[in-house]
Amino acid sequence: MSSTYNQLLDATIQHLEDLKSRGVRHVAVAPETLRALAQPPAGKAQVANFKSPASGAPASGPARTELPKRAGSETGAPQPAAEQPPLLAVQGETVPSQGPPLDPQAKAAAFAALRQRALACVKCPHLASSRKNVVFGVGSIDAQLMFVGEAPGADEDEQAEPFVGRAGQLLTKIIQAAGLQRADVYIGNILKCRPDTPGQSAGNRKPTADEMTTCIPYLHEQIDLIGPKVIVALGATAVEGLLGKTIGITKLRGTWKTYRGIPLMPTYHPAYLLRNQAMSEKRKVWEDMLAVMEKLGMSISEKQRNYFLKG
Repeated sequence: MSSTYNQLLDATIQHLEDLKSRGVRHVAVAPETLRALAQPPAGKAQVANFKSPASGAPASGPARTELPKRAGSETGAPQPAAEQPPLLAVQGETVPSQGPPLDPQAKAAAFAALRQRALACVKCPHLASSRKNVVFGVGSIDAQLMFVGEAPGADEDEQAEPFVGRAGQLLTKIIQAAGLQRADVYIGNILKCRPDTPGQSAGNRKPTADEMTTCIPYLHEQIDLIGPKVIVALGATAVEGLLGKTIGITKLRGTWKTYRGIPLMPTYHPAYLLRNQAMSEKRKVWEDMLAVMEKLGMSISEKQRNYFLKG
C-alpha cells in the first residue's frame, strides 16, 4: 500500500475525528466520491504489502500494486497528497486550492495583494479602532515550517510584526536551536489585530470565537500560498482556533494532528515557558520540535537531541 494512500487515509480519519470533536454530525460528500466508494474492493491487492503479525511474513497476494496513472503521467508514480482532490467538504469550511502551484512572481504578487487586503480590514470595528497596526505575518513565503500563535500583544501591535516581545525572543531562540533562522520559517497568528482591552492600560485578553472565525480566512490564504510541510500551533488558543479543540494544550501537545492536509504539531506557547521555566517543561517543547525536525527530514545532532535533559 503506497505511502500516499496511507497519508490520505490518516488525514481523512483525523479530519473526521476533528469534525466529530467539534460537534459536526453530517458531512457533504461529492457525488463522484460516493460513486468511487461504491466500487467493489480491490481484494488482496490492497493488503499485499502488509505482514502477518504472527509470522512477519508478507501476506498472500501480488508483490506490489500498480496505482492507476494520472492523466499526463508516463510513470504512474504516486503524486503528493496535497495534489489529490478533497474527499470531503464540510459546509462553511474552506479547503486548499487544488490548482497548480504559482510561479514565484505570481506567488509574491498574490501574497502582496493578500497583505494589502488584510492591512485594510475593518471586519471587526472594535479591533480596527483600537489597533496601532495590523500584524500580518513575517518570514519566507516559501517556508517549509510555519508557526501560528493566537494574536498580537502590545509589542507586536507597536512594531507590526508577530512574536517580537519576550515570548517572541524565546521563540526565536527555539527556532535557532533547531538550526534555522526566523527568515527561514513563517510566523503568523490566528488574529491579525491585537484584541482590544477597554478600560485596561496593560495586559492582553484571549480572542473571542467570533473574532477568530472572522480573521482566520486570511490565515487560510497564507497557508495555501506558502504551502508549508509542517505547522506548529503555539498554545491552547492557537489550537482552538485551528482545530476547534478546547480540551487543553497539556493533553494535545506532542501529538500530530492534520490541518488543511498539513501535519500540525501542537505545543506550548513560549509565554508559558517564561512563566514556568522548569527544565522538564522546556524539554517537552523541545521534544515537540525534535518531532517537527524529523518530520521535515532535518539532520539532528546528538547535542540537539540532548537539549534540556538532566545531566
